[in-house]
Amino acid sequence: MSKTTFFNFNLFDGKTNETKKNAWFVVNDDSGRIEKVGNGGKRNSASNVDLHGKYVMPGLINAHTHITMDPNTGDGGTGSDVIETTVRAVSNLHDLLKSGVTYIRECGSSFDIDITLNNLHKQGKLENVPDILPSGRPYTMTGGHGDFPNFGHLVDSPDEMRKAVRTGLKKGTMAVKMMATGGVMTPGDFMDDPQLSVEEMKVAVEETHHKGKIIAAHAEGNPGILNAISAGVDSIEHGFYVNDEETELMLKQGTYLTPTFVADWAIPEYAVGKLPDWEIKKAADALDDLYANIMKAWKKGVKITLGTDAGTPFNDFTMTAVEFQLMVEQGATNFDALTTSLTSAKLMRIDSDYGTLDNDKFADFLVLDADPLVDVKAVQQIDKVVYKSGVKVEL
Repeated sequence: MSKTTFFNFNLFDGKTNETKKNAWFVVNDDSGRIEKVGNGGKRNSASNVDLHGKYVMPGLINAHTHITMDPNTGDGGTGSDVIETTVRAVSNLHDLLKSGVTYIRECGSSFDIDITLNNLHKQGKLENVPDILPSGRPYTMTGGHGDFPNFGHLVDSPDEMRKAVRTGLKKGTMAVKMMATGGVMTPGDFMDDPQLSVEEMKVAVEETHHKGKIIAAHAEGNPGILNAISAGVDSIEHGFYVNDEETELMLKQGTYLTPTFVADWAIPEYAVGKLPDWEIKKAADALDDLYANIMKAWKKGVKITLGTDAGTPFNDFTMTAVEFQLMVEQGATNFDALTTSLTSAKLMRIDSDYGTLDNDKFADFLVLDADPLVDVKAVQQIDKVVYKSGVKVEL
């Protein structure tokens, strides 16, 4: 049994608001798991890796991505054929890993491609990508948000929803995604348009939970946010107009919230003159409101995850760490923002293996030039070094 000792670094373990100086950990090369963590002195193994006084933190867990989408388009490029879409998805996975994301929850993929790619990854046939919690196609009503070519399952009754979700779970969906409201990318609907009904969503929740899986709802405005929470979803995605009543219900039920600040911020920041005016206006009009509403819910105790909606317009697959910056700019501490990645692991039910650098967890970690607890932008370092299961990623 071979082991590798990593030493001479400063450690942010993902759960403690401190940087441990002169840290080290020992990784079992066969399992890719950490066997022991410490600081001071040095443990010796057959293989030793000197990290030269740099800063180590856990790999990022992004709980909201769309790997089949093209962020350089206004509609996500879902009209592409399956081969082009697959090539794009693999390229996007490489970008995520290089940027420091070592695990994703996909929240809607054309052609169920994420399910296929996850299977290939588990078989060792797809390397240098993050681990994937796949969703397959998302569930939406006819004419609803996500009714794009090759993308949404169209369901228009509780019975249709039951059949569709059962089919998705059979194919390999591990994190169901459905659409409770309109959104930014769809012409002709708005954030406050309720879409799937409570009854339709309850059926999806029931079927998902019967299989021990998690279920999320795209829900930007009201009454759709309340409808989704009332249906019993595990997480609200976006939640831009979450109100006090909904916050109290989320606290009572333990519902998570994935804000995706960067998805809304990127459109007015980068897309003026490049996207239709109606799409830019939707995003710009919501930005100040969503900051205020989400931070208010967070301060009351709602569990906030790390997720970016990567793949939406001008929101590419290198920007996960910008989410930390935007949260800090709204009043969170660096530590508060960074621990949203661990909260993603808890939502995804992988926190026994990922999210912190502890004994028996996988050695997924980043090596940075600066301390992220001092400057949260340190995680945005372009040439950061990424390790997956104790092995340096070469891309």
